[in-house]
Amino acid sequence: MISLGIEGTAEKTGVGIVNSDGEVLSICGKQLYPEEGGIHPREAGEHHAHWIPKLIPQALDEANLTFDDIDLISFSQGPGLGPALRIVATSARTLALSLNKPIIGVNHCIGHIEIGKLTTGAVNPVSLYVSGGNSQVIAFESGRYRIFGETLDIAVGNCLDHFSRETGLGHPGGPVVEKLAKSGSYINLPYTVKGMDFSFSGLLSASLRAYQKGKDIEDICFSLQETAFSMLVEVTERALSHTERDEVLLCGGVAANKHLREMLDEMVNQHYGQFYMPEMKYCGDNGAMIGWLGLLMSKYYGTMDIKDTNIIQKYRTDEVDIPWVKDIPSKIQLPDNIIAKGAESDIIKSKWFDGFKEYESPAIIKRRIPKSYRIKEIDSKIIKSRTKSEAKILSDVKKSGIITPIIYDVDLDKKEIVMEYINGETVKNLIDNLDNHRRKDVSYQIGEYLSKIHNMDIIHGDLTSSNILIDKNNQLVFIDFGLSYYSNLIEDKADDLLVLKKSIKSVDYKKSKEVFNWILDSYGKNTLKSDNIIDKIGEIESRGRYTH
Repeated sequence: MISLGIEGTAEKTGVGIVNSDGEVLSICGKQLYPEEGGIHPREAGEHHAHWIPKLIPQALDEANLTFDDIDLISFSQGPGLGPALRIVATSARTLALSLNKPIIGVNHCIGHIEIGKLTTGAVNPVSLYVSGGNSQVIAFESGRYRIFGETLDIAVGNCLDHFSRETGLGHPGGPVVEKLAKSGSYINLPYTVKGMDFSFSGLLSASLRAYQKGKDIEDICFSLQETAFSMLVEVTERALSHTERDEVLLCGGVAANKHLREMLDEMVNQHYGQFYMPEMKYCGDNGAMIGWLGLLMSKYYGTMDIKDTNIIQKYRTDEVDIPWVKDIPSKIQLPDNIIAKGAESDIIKSKWFDGFKEYESPAIIKRRIPKSYRIKEIDSKIIKSRTKSEAKILSDVKKSGIITPIIYDVDLDKKEIVMEYINGETVKNLIDNLDNHRRKDVSYQIGEYLSKIHNMDIIHGDLTSSNILIDKNNQLVFIDFGLSYYSNLIEDKADDLLVLKKSIKSVDYKKSKEVFNWILDSYGKNTLKSDNIIDKIGEIESRGRYTH
């Protein structure tokens, strides 16, 4: 079966032809370069209207095919710029009707992942998808691609482009910022990771202020790039640790940045995994990824009626069932002395005794490892502040009656905390297999415990289902306060809940909604200003619904 794919969600027009054996027979494209400013949606639509009729015959010639050889017309249904999507959909409908061929619309973001897997051999990776309009950390869990982290404001590509335009460096910004960064030194800029999400608007504003104050442009570019990419890689690392995967796939136009690739490769090596990136012609928006995803979708769902081919401007990655992907266990083999490889630390099994052998207790050493993908100025600042904060907050949380590991020792010089070993299993691994009554009890207890933490104005910061245990006595234990901090802000408390919501989606989709609703019900009954906090969750989620 042969699929012709049409892509045009933003400024790039693409047409590609792929067969059901996974062979890319042709890939043709044309990018819009605005004379000034950013991408205007109407201009993008006009660009596609001009180039799609030219690229289709070009793709057929490249593949040595005719229209009669095409079996399926695939098009990017969303997410994207409205005028651009409408031109693509209209073009696809016209072609399908005139040739009497079946048609199917697909999710643009999933297209990036699937063409990446096809062309690299990655099987079940955590994907970092970064482009001018998207910044998402995605992994397959329980039937769908789940968004474990994403930008809460602008995408990283938009951040670099905007900075470049405002400072007169031109468009696109990524290549010129990368070039100037090679001659720069570090200046302090805000580093904003909120749970599993990141934010670039404050970083952009601070970079522009530094430029207005006369700071060297090379230094600003270096610091902007190092800070932005460190945030992306840190959240990817958290998702890798939470999902227990051994592969990372980079896709999207920002993958062109060599330094970002090097940072991701270094991080994945520290986790004994494998890093993948497609050829650049498959990283940016292209028609081949749409054609290939069309084949995958049509195999399981059939094709569409013309009346169902409307565009979906805010088409979320996690709204699509993915029956062709299976959960595959990680093959990572950790060194014998490491019992867990967290995003922040190595967890080493040890023993603790207070001078008397008979009082010896099982213990773990939580050792924060310097992140070689981060420059020392950023890394040392983060590690020291998080080690000190974690020890104090663990002690404060325990005072509320919540079970947390007992701290035996803190060594700020070694960046280590020695604490009680908890014999238990993570909620992530257990909750899908609990009977309904027990699952509800656990959910209500999580909500109650979290309300106690938030009533003390403590933010966990990394509240995934991997950081809540059920111990051998069937008691709930909260662990890993490495990103915790004090705050009375409603938004910070909502961020905590949103991290938990995203991590719970790794269980069965219907169960995950039920579990989180139970957690919110219990949380609402026990938390000060809970209505405001719960309302804020939806507001924060809406910021992440980027069109492209």
